[in-house]
Amino acid sequence: MLDFDTCDAARLRKDPAFDGRFFTAVRTTGIYCRPVCPVKPPLSRNVRFFPSAAAAEAAGYRPCLRCRPETLPFSPAWMGTQATVTRALRLIADGALDHGGTVAALAGRLGVGARHLSRLFAQHLGASPAQVARTRRLARAKTLLTDTDLPVAEIAKAAGFGSVRALNAGFARLYGRSPGSLRR
Repeated sequence: MLDFDTCDAARLRKDPAFDGRFFTAVRTTGIYCRPVCPVKPPLSRNVRFFPSAAAAEAAGYRPCLRCRPETLPFSPAWMGTQATVTRALRLIADGALDHGGTVAALAGRLGVGARHLSRLFAQHLGASPAQVARTRRLARAKTLLTDTDLPVAEIAKAAGFGSVRALNAGFARLYGRSPGSLRR
């Protein structure tokens, strides 16, 4: 177990490096939290530190409803919004935004709104879901161009583009050349 001063400093900084390494229990409320909990930090004189959620519960504390410290490390609940982004990336890789798929439909499959999904992508990836999908489609198309002898029309379809024209426009925007010239 880490010493009190190290834990207290990490808790006040909300340092993600310490997430899961200790749990903060607040004597005045009877609640225990993760070091990254978004609530206002309690006074240092009112806290105790435990090496596990089970130890905090055994001492009579109940879990925080905001940071959910009782969940298993690296479960979707533990990872928070990153879990939603990870699921969205998996669906995008499987073609959720190809062939006319919309961000609203993707968000619906994830159980969130389209605006919220866009905010999560901006926060975690710095790009929109549509931009991520476009980049993945272009990467798939480039791999198919360089590694296969498929005609460009089949590559466009296989990579998730609606038409050869969309593939050509994407390549012109990103690479400044046509797919055919890239293949050569």
